[in-house]
Formats: sequence, C-alpha cells, structure tokens
Amino acid sequence: MPDQHIASAFDRDLEAVQAQIMKMGGMVEDAIRLAAKSLETRDEELAQKVRGADRAIDALELQINESAARVIALRAPTAIDLRLILSVIKISGNLERIGDYAKNMAKRTGVLATLPTVNDSAGAIRRMAQAVEGMLKDALDAYIRRDAELAMDVIARDEDVDQIYNALFREFLTFMMEDPRNITACMHLHFIAKNTERMGDHVTSIAEQVVYLVTGEHPDESRPKADQTSIVAEE
Repeated sequence: MPDQHIASAFDRDLEAVQAQIMKMGGMVEDAIRLAAKSLETRDEELAQKVRGADRAIDALELQINESAARVIALRAPTAIDLRLILSVIKISGNLERIGDYAKNMAKRTGVLATLPTVNDSAGAIRRMAQAVEGMLKDALDAYIRRDAELAMDVIARDEDVDQIYNALFREFLTFMMEDPRNITACMHLHFIAKNTERMGDHVTSIAEQVVYLVTGEHPDESRPKADQTSIVAEE
C-alpha cells in the first residue's frame, strides 16, 4: 500500500508538470501568432501585448523547472520517468526561447510602422510564422501522445521554414540593392525573419526531445540545415 501511494503521488506530480508544459506551449503559440499579426497590421498595441505576455512565459518556465527539480529530489525517478522529467526541463527552455523571439518580433513592429512597406514582406513573414506555429502545435501533440512518428514529421518540416527564410533573405538583398531607402526596413525585416527561422529550430529541438522520450535514442543528428545564408542574426 505505501508503494502504491508513492506511485500515485509521483503520477500526480508528473501530470501537474506536463500540464504546465502544455499551458506554456499554448502561451507561446499565441505569442507567435499575435506577434506576426501585429507586424503585418502594424498594430503597436497588439505588439505591446505580446511583449507583456513574455514575462508570464518566463515566469512559467521558472515554475516548471522548480517543479521538475522538486520531483527529482523527492521521487528519485529512474529510466523512462527520469527521461520524462529531463525532457520537461529542456522543452520548457526551448519554449522560453521561442517566446523571446516572438517578443523580439513585436519590439520591431513600432519601428517598422514608421517606415514604408517593403512589398508583401510582412505577410510572407506571417506565413512563415504560421508554419512554425503549426510545427509547435504538432510537436506538443506528439509529446502528449508519445508519438515519435509525428515528432519526426515536425523535424522534417523545419527544412520548409529554412527555405522560406532563404527566399526572404534573397528578396531583402534585392530590395536593398534596388533602392537604398529600403535598407533600414529590410534590415529590421531580416532580423525578424531570422528570429522566426530560429523559432523553427527550437521547435525541432522539442520534437527531438519527444523522439528521445519515446525511443530512448536521439534522432539522426546529420539532418542538413537548409538555411545557407551567410548572415546570422538571432536577436
């Protein structure tokens, strides 16, 4: 009976931590969508909402890490249970970084609102962000369902995001060469596009954690990156 009680308490602890992860995931999905929308519509009030929400995301990551550490200290999990707790810590870290990139996107909305539009660049970035948001939703679904196949599909889709970024990068170079007045706006847009591409990388890391959780093995690390640009700007 004592062993059953301990097991039951441990299961409740795991369920609570996983519920926190899903809550955080939902908040980050909202941040991606709203940041991209604020950019396209030049809605500074919405951008401010995204920046403010990032503090709640950061606070939840801290809460998740504290909960996970408490489970490890009190329950001393082993094997699959330990992998689960470690995956929670890593996934929350990736979600926090994605939230930071969404915040960075929202920070530039105010600046871009004062500059001339550059073709449909903001719309293209929104579509790129939608692809990343879809990947994140599926990665979190794969985590809850312990679906390694779906997680591998998410990993493969990151190449599509890289290709969109590459196309945008070339467009921004063209616009800047055609008219120097586009340089400032294109530089801001490039930072945003690069941040969105990095969101995809962090979603991929979440999916890789799911594969490890389910199989006990990390997916093939030889997966090629489709981002071949020479400029790296993550902030």
